[in-house]
Order: sequence, then C-alpha cells, then structure tokens
Amino acid sequence: MLNYNKYRRFETINFKERTWPNNSIEKAPKWCSVDLRDGNQALINPMNIDEKIEFFNLLVKLGFKEIEVGFPSASKIEYDFLRRLIDENYIPDDVVVQVLTQARPHLIEKTFESLKGVKQAIVHIYNSTSVLQRDVVFNMSKEEIKKIAIEGTELVKKYASDFEGKIFLEYSPESFTGTEVEYALEVCDAVADVWGASRDNKIIINLPSTVQMDTPNVFADQIEYMCRNFKDRDRIIVSVHPHNDRGTGVADAELALLAGADRVEGTLFGNGERTGNVDVLTVAYNMFSHGINPMLNLENINEIIEIYERCVKIPVHVRHPYAGDLVFTAFSGSHQDAINKGMKKYEERGAKLWEVPYLPVDPSDLGREYEPLVRINSQSGKGGVAFVMDHCFGYKLPKLMQQEFAEVVQKISEAKGEVQPDEILQAFRKEYLDLDEPFKLINMSISDVDHGSNETTKVKARIKYNNVEMDIEGIGNGPIDSLGRALYNSNLINISIMDYKEHALSKGSEAEAAAYVYMKRNDIDKKTFGVGVDSNITRASIKSIISAINRLYKL
Repeated sequence: MLNYNKYRRFETINFKERTWPNNSIEKAPKWCSVDLRDGNQALINPMNIDEKIEFFNLLVKLGFKEIEVGFPSASKIEYDFLRRLIDENYIPDDVVVQVLTQARPHLIEKTFESLKGVKQAIVHIYNSTSVLQRDVVFNMSKEEIKKIAIEGTELVKKYASDFEGKIFLEYSPESFTGTEVEYALEVCDAVADVWGASRDNKIIINLPSTVQMDTPNVFADQIEYMCRNFKDRDRIIVSVHPHNDRGTGVADAELALLAGADRVEGTLFGNGERTGNVDVLTVAYNMFSHGINPMLNLENINEIIEIYERCVKIPVHVRHPYAGDLVFTAFSGSHQDAINKGMKKYEERGAKLWEVPYLPVDPSDLGREYEPLVRINSQSGKGGVAFVMDHCFGYKLPKLMQQEFAEVVQKISEAKGEVQPDEILQAFRKEYLDLDEPFKLINMSISDVDHGSNETTKVKARIKYNNVEMDIEGIGNGPIDSLGRALYNSNLINISIMDYKEHALSKGSEAEAAAYVYMKRNDIDKKTFGVGVDSNITRASIKSIISAINRLYKL
C-alpha cells in the first residue's frame, strides 16, 4: 500500500470571503509566452539559435505581444540569441521581449548589457519566498528574503534610469503556492513601493505555481486574496505562471482569471519543467469555444504543431486538447451517429451557432479536416460508417442500408482493427457496385408506350444469367418497375421492390448519380439493398436493380 502518511497538505490560506466562483471569463488576458525560456530549459536537447528564431517568429505570428526570450545573464547561447533578435530587427514595435534574471548585481548588470538597443523590455526578477525554501535552501528569515527582493528591485531601477529604451519590471515570489499569502503580499507590496509603481507606471506581479501544491480552487483563493489586499490594486498587473505538477495547470489559469488575474504566462502545448507549464493554447481555445476572442491567431493548428514539433523535438500527444490527432475523432458507434446527425442538422439549418454533439468547436475553424472526425473500428456503428460514406465520398445511404453495410464493415474491423475510409469505399464497391453474377445486364432499351393505364414504359433487355444470354421484356410504371417486371416474367426471380432513393454524388456536367433500391426476395423472405452509380440517373437506377438481385441470388 502507498505510504500516504508520509505526506501532508500545506495550509496556505483560509479565505471564506472568496467571490471568484460567481464570476465568468469574459475577455482574454494579457498573454506571455515563456516557451523560449521555461519551455526551452526543460528540453533534453535545447533549441539552437536558428530554431529559437523560427520559434520566436511563430510566436509573433500567433499574436503574442509579450515573449520571454531567456536568461541572457546565465547562458551565452541565450545572450547571443537576444542580441540577434535586437541587432537583426526581429522584434516588432508592438512586441515586448521579457528576460529573466535572479536578483543579483552582476546578473542584472549582464542582463541590461544584453538588452542594449531594444526599444522596450520586461526585466523579470525573482527570488523564492516559500516556507520550505526559506528553511532548507536559504536558511533565511522572512526579513532577509524580503531584502533580496527589495535590493534586486533597486538595482533594476538604477540600471533602468540610464537605459535608452523603456523598461518594465516583473517580480515573481517564486514558489508562491508554498508561501503564506500574508507574507507574499508583504513582499510584493514592498517591491512595488521601491519600484515607484503607479497607475501610469504599473508593475507586473507574477504569482507562480512554481510547483502545484493544492487543488485549483485553493490557487484561486490565493490569487483573489492578493488582488483584494494589494496596497494599490490599480498599480499592479497581476500575472500567473501555472505549472502542471498535479495535472491542473489549465484549471489553475482559468480559476485565477476568475479570481482577478490580468495576465497568463505559459507555453505552447504545455512544454516546460517536470510536467510542464500551463498550455496557453488550451486556455485560449477554451475561451474561443465560449464565443470569446482569445486575441491570438490560432486558425491553423497544423502549422503550429509542425513548427513546434520540429523545433522542440517533442511530439504533440494524440489526445492533446484541440491539437491531438484523435481529439476530433469518434470510434464509438453512438457518438458517430450523433455527430453524423448533428452535422446534417447544422448544414440543413444554415446555423450561425455551432451545435454538434461531441464536438465543442468546429474543427475547420482550427484548420482541421472533417474526414478524421469519425474513424471506424470494431466499436463503431452504422452512424460512423454512414458519416464516412457521406462526408468522404458523397454517398447518402438510406437509413435501413446503414445497418446492412455497417455489418459488412464491422467484420473487416474485427479481423484487422481500424478500417480506413478508402478501405470502406473498397468494401462498398465490392459489396454493391462490382457485381455481375449471376445476373449481368448486357444492353437495354427503354421506350414510352400508350397502354391505357399507368403502365407507360417498356423495357427490352438482354441479360446474361449463369453465362447464358437471354432477352427479357416488361411494361410498367417507369424504367425501374418495368425492368423488375421483365425479370419477374422471365421466371428466373421472384422479387418485390420495396423502396427507392436517388441523389447526385457531385455537382457539374460530369456529375454522377447514385441510386439505391430496397428489394425483397419473396420465396425466402430475404431483403437487401442494391446500388447503382452512373452519369445518367436512369442507368444508375437499372444498375441498382441488378445489384440488389445479384445480392439476393448470389451463388
């Protein structure tokens, strides 16, 4: 048994005055990508400078206005990367680069050296404030820890005063989730005071879940407490930096926004230390699914994936929200049927609002395709097969036929696993379209007759039955009825036509039509469908009859 007695919950806050559960997210926060710092430092093989530049350009294209580019005082490659961004003019005027540094004099000096020539930048300083780190890492008192933060702020302020560009300050009480909220507030207010923060000169106070330590509601309580108790809330941009140790990074970010946060730091697809940072794409797409503009350009998820995987060298998981290969895929028969019906209703109604079961967003809005929505295996049902036949190939199978053909596909899937759309079409052709035994139509003529009744069409046909050619003739109400009677009169078959449907497969002069006939073999009470496809709807109808008869009388 797991030794759960080895662990205990760290009590950070008891905040009964919370109001965040009554709030809702109504607008996008300020986004800050930390892919090039927090994400990159967690890679087995960190990005080289060229890869970093490609990734930076992607972030700019996606619409990030604040991008943390690294720790230039701690690494030559990060220093050189920042210099290339500045010297080669990669930074747009509306984008602010962010650099991280510990609150140490020589590191701050090196940081400002790396920023020379930049128009505007965020200098991000931090020191750990948690109970655990004060005890086992630094062996310092609360006052000593606060002094580190204050002295770091004073140094940044000193260097900023002589810097040609605009410098913004960001301060993080690292390991905020393990810090007493009253003490975290004390340190952050002291930093804001030293910086001289005001409504016209705001400071970013970043409250990170450097390590997740509790449920997301507790993190929200911590954020709301801070927001409500800052000495002057209006001089503070409240930022959050969730990690994902407990698997709730997205929930931490969303609840923090409910609690008053203004800004979210995170990475694409949640890359980062240990279990990663919060996935900003998921948070943004979640907003999008509620009709909120995420203020990021996320229309082509495939392009994002391609660049990310090439630069980061980590594949996006097949179940990753919105981006995974399987997230817009249904294997379950009931799910497939619901999606199929929902898509049809959506198209029929010309609806402005997206309402399709099991699909929170329209995949096409993300640059995804409809084809992968429904994938067929042994767990799939008639709805899934019908969806593939319709959306991939244009065949709108009659309702009764859906079950009939689904049983054919299920036998294939039970033998080999997942069945691809092309394999389904191949099975359809084999089962319905490519049948010429025991009956094969050689030629046929259709003429109008005046029979003094509803029987107005005569069909003369030459057929081959078990390799013997013969001529047949019938009069009826239209070509289908007439051919059916001709075959019946031949005494070779005993059938009844129970239903008939047809539709166009495509548009234009080269369009083909599909015809479906539901037929009963009277002598043994067997029923089945036949299908015919032709550019001429009459020929398609005739082919469907021959198809059904061959299925009823196959050897």
